Parts: sequence; structure tokens; C-alpha cells
Amino acid sequence: MKLIVAEKPDQGAKLAAPFPFAKQKNHITIRPCETFPQGAVVTWAVGHLCELLSPDEYDASWKKWQLDILPMIPSEFQYKVTKTKWKAFKVIKDFVHDPKINEIIIAGDAEREGEAIVRLVLQQSKNTKPMKRLWISSLTPNAVITGFQNLKDEIHTRDLFHEAISRAYADWLVGMNASRAFTLLLQHQGAEDVFSTGRVQTPTLALIVKRETEIEAFRSENFWEVKANFQINNHMYEGTWHKDGDTRLKEEQMAKKIAQFSAGKPAKVTNIDKNTKNIPPPYLFNLSGLQSLANKRFKYAPKQTLDIAQKLYVKGIISYPRTDSAFITKEEASTLPDVLAKLREYSTFNAYFPLPNPSILVSKRYVNPSKVKDHYAIIPTDQTIDPAKLSREEQVIYEMIVERVIAAHYDDCKMSYSTIDTLVDERATFRSKGKQLLNEGWRKVIPFSQDSQKSAKDNDTSLPPVQNGDEGIVSKVTTKKGETKPPKRYTEGDLILVMKTAGKHIDDDNLVKVMQDTEGLGTEATRAGIIGILKDRSYITVTKNQVFPTDKGRILIQAVGDSILASPEMTAKWEQRLAEIGDGKTPMEPFIEQAKKLSASIIQDARMNAKSWQLDKEKLANIQSTRKGWKQKKGTGNYPAKTLVGGCLKCDGKVIDKGNFYGCTNYNQSKCTFTISKRTLGKEISITHVKELLSGGTTSIVQGFERNNNVFDAALKWDNNKKKIIFIYDQQPINR
Repeated sequence: MKLIVAEKPDQGAKLAAPFPFAKQKNHITIRPCETFPQGAVVTWAVGHLCELLSPDEYDASWKKWQLDILPMIPSEFQYKVTKTKWKAFKVIKDFVHDPKINEIIIAGDAEREGEAIVRLVLQQSKNTKPMKRLWISSLTPNAVITGFQNLKDEIHTRDLFHEAISRAYADWLVGMNASRAFTLLLQHQGAEDVFSTGRVQTPTLALIVKRETEIEAFRSENFWEVKANFQINNHMYEGTWHKDGDTRLKEEQMAKKIAQFSAGKPAKVTNIDKNTKNIPPPYLFNLSGLQSLANKRFKYAPKQTLDIAQKLYVKGIISYPRTDSAFITKEEASTLPDVLAKLREYSTFNAYFPLPNPSILVSKRYVNPSKVKDHYAIIPTDQTIDPAKLSREEQVIYEMIVERVIAAHYDDCKMSYSTIDTLVDERATFRSKGKQLLNEGWRKVIPFSQDSQKSAKDNDTSLPPVQNGDEGIVSKVTTKKGETKPPKRYTEGDLILVMKTAGKHIDDDNLVKVMQDTEGLGTEATRAGIIGILKDRSYITVTKNQVFPTDKGRILIQAVGDSILASPEMTAKWEQRLAEIGDGKTPMEPFIEQAKKLSASIIQDARMNAKSWQLDKEKLANIQSTRKGWKQKKGTGNYPAKTLVGGCLKCDGKVIDKGNFYGCTNYNQSKCTFTISKRTLGKEISITHVKELLSGGTTSIVQGFERNNNVFDAALKWDNNKKKIIFIYDQQPINR
């Protein structure tokens, strides 16, 4: 009998669905069938069941937050089972050692994290039985059956496990050591808070702070432009004065002189340039492209888009979302006509049919097996659904994915671009630019209005049919004052692409071929989480979809300075090395040794540089005014404690961080028992959610609570009548 270990309960249910099965409390039994002649058992982890040991579990002396013990370098990294997940772990372990089980199938998500989640559980269970790997990109019945009939030998994906744990080791080394170093050094400067650092989060924060510094340093300058209206052969059009292509004048007086010179003067067309451009349909979505565009259109945070896409994947209606590829293979392309035939039946998409091109099988723009590594682009599966039956959030993401695929079957959009140069009185040159939509093509599916606030009509600025040498007169001249604009702040969608390109400049409204095979910060699966960490740790705030660094974030980056810890380029190179480990091109041991050396170097540099820090005292004071993040306890060293979070909901006390929970300051005086655990039903409750609860009586939706091996999403709400916190789930309160 085979044991199938999935990553999550809902995934386990989908893997069992195509076969005859019986559902039990914490596993599913598949009865003997063609695919499993001896039957099988499906069980599951509930996310990450295992975690790396904390510093003091390696060495008791590392419990103290002291500079002289840094860097902390374990001789050998070790994992343990997370305390709150022992029950789920024991279920898997018991099946692993069941004598009826003769083979184990690793069935986590087909990527590095899914590989690590399941392998670590099997490792902690001391498994010695042979293993196979299920590798699929969708959870439709056909894909599941085909996957189980074509299992990989576990050796083919073992390197992905090595990549995942190498990433975890490096993050532990850099995060644990640098966080303590900068926290302690900043404490000596008067800061009273914990300053978490990370191999990916700190370079990302540095990019945000850099942009804010550029905005602050920017000094707007006035400029003037000269606009002229021409009347030539009964045609009217407008042009802008220029010299060598530059239309801006720094002095108003000069602009006025040009305007005075040009008024009423003869004008002659000296050059006409026309060209037609075919604009192909956009590439299919990878995760970054989907997150960026969803943020642009709907202001969805990247994590929100990923969560929505994950739900659609679990429902079996889209392919695996955590993909970095915008391409598919011939196998997927050959299935699309049948998928599109089903989608045609829904009113949402019916107007786009019939398709100009019935297949993209021979299109290298979309079909390129060499650019499909682990997973192909995000596409709808043959298990289609009427978007109207989905929630609003799921509907718009599903429609975006489907429309991208439909657009790929359309012809190019054809635009005409024209330029007219007009010479005034043989001296002043004016330029007019126009564009016109000649053939809508794929823009029928994805109109201009979805790219910006402009309509298709706004994108049409036609110029009159004048000829070279035509003469006329300047009918009107005006001067227009403008001012230079500072760089724009990043949106959360921008941040995803900035991380993907390691801070390199991007200017691509259509997200066409966004940095294929690039060195970036983090991975498709982790970037949204990094942005969430920066928010949760009060390093950034997001207002009206614009990302602002906080004083705390700016102080940290000011302290980090030119350290390699803040280098996007170095982190990007590390990501490349990690990818090479996953590809089996590089062993993991040299990389870990490099991470150890880097951690020691970061500590040494920080201690040296701290002597010359000139930090913004006002910003330090702002951090102190909102938080009391440190205290000294004799004999135990320094450690983070007692951050002020908000007002107590039971009494007039204050709620502070007490280590493993948030509690009221009036406990010793009035025995107020108000507490909020930092971990509830297997889910860590962030300080952001606690602040929401204390300030407004309820939190936003928290995803990933676990009860009886089931995962659910809910908000936390204070019930003033019962004087307790309850869950709000499907509009019904649930007691905590």
C-alpha cells in the first residue's frame, strides 16, 4: 500500500477525488483501483510542520542578546516539529511506520517549498521506505490521474529540497545574527525597539528607503513650453516648439520671445514621418505579472492576489500559480482549444468568439518548452467555471487569466504613429505627434482602459492629411508653464517587479517579458510574503496603494548603510546560487559556508560602522514615542520586551507585548485578564492584526487558522457582551 503525503488538507482531498475513496478524520483511504491496485492512504501536513531550532536550543548561552556572542554559527543545523503541530505530525509518522505501507509519495506543491515541507516531515519521522514524487501543475482529475501514473523517482527532485533548506539555513544565519547585532547597536543609540533584518527583506527595504530619499532630495524646477496652432490648407493642428527634440525652456522670457516671434508668421511643413507598428498580445501570466497587474487594476496587495490564485488552483480551475514562467509547452497548448470551447459558453467571454486564431501551438511567443522549468504559465484548466459563480475577488482574477489566454489567440493590435515638423518663418521648429488605432486586434479583449485611466478614444490623436511643403499660417501661440516631477513612490505591485529585477529600472506598462531568467530578490512564491513582513514589522506603511518607509525602516537602513546586507545585487546573486543548487549544478555545502562567512562579516562591519553613525535623533525619538521595545534584566542580558500595542478592551489599561502573548498592564493591580495569544489555532497573530482589534474592535480577515485538521479564514472580533474575542467566519461568530 502507498502513503501519499500532501501539503494541506484541501490538496489531499483533491488528490483522492478521482479515485474510489473513504474520508476519515485525519486521512483519506483510497480503495484498490487501476492506479492503486493495493489501495493507498492520503494524509497531509498542515503547512510547515517543522522548523529550525532557535539559537538557545543549539547553545544555552545564545539565549542572551549580547554582541560578544555573535555571530552564532551552529555546527550543524537541526529541525524540530513545531509544538502546535504535533498531532498532525504524529498522524503522518504513524503511517510512515505502518508495516502495510511499502512506498511513500511526496505530494506537496510541485516546487521547492512543497518539497521541503513533506521531506522534512518524513526526515523527522525517520523514514527508510522508498519514495516517489508526484509532480503536477493542476489539480484537475485528469492531471491528478496522469501524475500518479507517471511518478518521478524522488532523486529527480532531491536537489529542490537542498535548495529549500539552503535558503532556510542562510536566512537563519543572516537573520538571527544581523537582527541581534543591529538591535543591540541601535539600542546603544537610544532606540527602544527590535530591528529585524533579513537576507531579502533588508535589501527590499533599502530600495524603498532609497526611493523615498530620492523624492525628498528632488527639487522641482519650472519650465515652459511654446504651443502653436497651425492653419494649413484648411486643416488645423497643434505643434510644440523644440530644439534638437527638447521642448522645455528654463526661462519664461525666452518662451515669450519665441511665442511673440511665431505669432501670425508663415508656417511650412518640412517633414512628415509615418510608421505603422504591430503590437502583439501580452505574454501569459507568471505570478509576478498577475500580482503586479491586479495591484494596478484593483489595488490588490500581492499577498491577496496570491491567496486568491491559490484558491482557484485548489478548486482545480487554474494551473499552479507560483510559477515564474510566462510560457507553456506544446502539451498545454494542444489542450487550449477544448478549454476555450468550454469558456465560450459563458456570457462573460462569449463576445470574444470566434477566435481569429484557433490555436497558438506554433507560436514561439507563448509555446517555448526551454523557458518552462518547474511550471508553465498560469492558464485556465479544462475544469472551467462560469465566473459569475465565483466570489468577486476570485471572479476578477479568473477573468484576467482567461482573457490573457483568449488575447493570445487574437491578431496584433495595429497602430499608426505620425510626426509632422513645421517650420515657422524659416527659424522656429515645431513638432506635432499623433497616433491612430488601425486594427483593434487583441485590444478587443483587453482594451486600453484596462491599462490606464484613458479610453481608446484618448489614445487616438489623429493629425490632418497635410503634405510635405504645404504652407499656411500660425493662427495662435501660447506658452505653457510646467514643473518637473519627482520619482513616483512604489506601489505594492511595483515592488513585486522591483524585487524581481533586483532594483533595476522597469518601464513596461504591458508587463511584456518581465525580466526572464533574471537575478532577483526572493522567488515568485516568497516576494509577497516579504512585503507582508515589512508591513508587519512596521518598516513600511501602504497608503492609497503607495509604499512609504516608516521612521523605523529609515533608521535601520541608515544604520545598515553600504553593508552587503542591504545590497540587492548580492542577494540576487545568492538567489542565482540557490537556483543552481535546485538545478543540481552546485552543491549546497559551499553556499552554506559562504553564508556563515557573510554573517560574521556583517557583524564585524556593523560594530565598526556603529562608531561613526550619525542617526536622525528625531526619527529615533519617534520610534521611542510609540514603542517601549527593550528592558534590561540583570543576569540575562538584553532581550526584546513590552512593546506598547494599544488600549485594553476590558479596562483602562494598556496592552503590551509580553513575549508569547499580548496582555494588559493592569494585571498586577486589578487582575485584568485581557490577553491575546500570539499564536491561535496554529496561526501567528501579527501585531498589525492586534492593533486593528484594539483600535476598531475587529481585524481584517486572517488566513490559515487550523482546527481538527481543517484550515479556515476568519476575522477576530471583540464581543463586548461576552467580554471575549470571537471568530467571525461566514458571518457567524465562533468562540475562541
